[in-house]
Amino acid sequence: MKICVVGAGAIGGFMAVKLAQSGCDVSLIARGPHLQAIREHGLRLLDDAGSHVVRPIAATDKISDLGKQDIVLLALKAHQVAPIVDDLSVLVGADTLMVTLQNGIPWWYFQKLKGEYSGRVVETVDPGGLLFNGIDPDCLIGCIAYPAAVISEPGVIKHIEGNRFPVGELDGSITGRLERLAAIFTEAGFKSRMLDDIRSEIWLKLWGNLTFNPISALTHSTLVDICQFRQTRDLATSMMSEAQAVGEKLGAGFRVPIERRIAGAEAVGKHKTSMLQDLEAGKPMEIEGMLGVVIELAEITDISVPTLRTIYACVSLLDNTTRKEGVRIRATKS
Repeated sequence: MKICVVGAGAIGGFMAVKLAQSGCDVSLIARGPHLQAIREHGLRLLDDAGSHVVRPIAATDKISDLGKQDIVLLALKAHQVAPIVDDLSVLVGADTLMVTLQNGIPWWYFQKLKGEYSGRVVETVDPGGLLFNGIDPDCLIGCIAYPAAVISEPGVIKHIEGNRFPVGELDGSITGRLERLAAIFTEAGFKSRMLDDIRSEIWLKLWGNLTFNPISALTHSTLVDICQFRQTRDLATSMMSEAQAVGEKLGAGFRVPIERRIAGAEAVGKHKTSMLQDLEAGKPMEIEGMLGVVIELAEITDISVPTLRTIYACVSLLDNTTRKEGVRIRATKS
């Protein structure tokens, strides 16, 4: 089974090691010092079971170096997909599955969706419909990445917690190819439930991301800090309530109450969100795909989201200022 991980960051790297250990032929798309370290020393995973190194492993920064794959794991952030959309065709054959792992609402959200909103382009994450028109939805499988992981140093992935990667077809059907994908993930040690409503699960994950990521970046606080401080816990509740109204208007279901979702984040402990990690690393924060897109959907569905708009304005200004001024904001302890 040939699998290419496009974007071997924390989650992509975690998956790559586990899939390679299970016997899959894994290749990676990475860049910079991370790519150099993987080429020289292999890809290392640190978890509760110890240290695991996969080498040799095919790693490159040029998609054109690779051929057709059985599975493509698209593990880039939302804003990173558009620049490579034309290159992805090199990896995709007639039976290739492209598994999307982006946080937030994906560009394909309204593709194969029945109802009044069917066929819309989600402009916030896909300006002009570049991905909508450039990637065949028939090859897509949705996947939600629940684990927490970080790149502790180039070539080294530290797994924090979690191993859930539920998957689903865009039209909600349970197909043979979905069953095969879930089996491959399960063989690699992941929990991979097959879903007949992938969009509701997207909202469940996004519920936390659109809330805890921007609050974390604005306050430089971890998940447990946010959840155990009354004012930010209340803020999270307000943001999640507004987002739930939008999701339900679009037909999504929320199978857990808000307090249980917040408790789940609290249980993760002293974990820095991906947005806070990006802020500290001087990287652009993934604001549009997590929060800006929900505001767009609120406009489409005519739902008022004043709290979300306020936090969106603040974190967008933070991102703009740090990038424009070259400011680096980093804690003294990681």
